Amino acid sequence: MTALRRTVSLLAAADGSITIYFGPDQPKYVKRGNWVQTVPGKGWFTILRLYSPLEPFFTKEWRPTEIELVR
Repeated sequence: MTALRRTVSLLAAADGSITIYFGPDQPKYVKRGNWVQTVPGKGWFTILRLYSPLEPFFTKEWRPTEIELVR
């Protein structure tokens, strides 16, 4: 039997931007959909997959920002 997994949606800010937090514990001020759990002592990497990107992606007018440390 296959377990069903509920997908939690990302929540956008008022300006349309989306912030994703990575860490072993979910910050109290961050909704579940914007947090990715990591395992202490284990490496990880990110992959950005875009479905149906818009023109600014192809013209390189839009680029994702770098990952920033937040404390």
